[in-house]
Amino acid sequence: MMNQQKRVRRSFSADFKAQTIKLYQQGKSRSELVKQYDLTPSALDRWISQSSKSGSF
Repeated sequence: MMNQQKRVRRSFSADFKAQTIKLYQQGKSRSELVKQYDLTPSALDRWISQSSKSGSF
């Protein structure tokens, strides 16, 4: 079995998510945000989706 480092699941506040989405809406690319904040692309996509559907997280 390969010894893979398991990514620690972090939780983010709604404020942090909202700020990240705001940056995305202002034109920052997904890949920039993922790199800058050490996010997973799937987490960012989920936040964007949740935000556009309901306006909250």
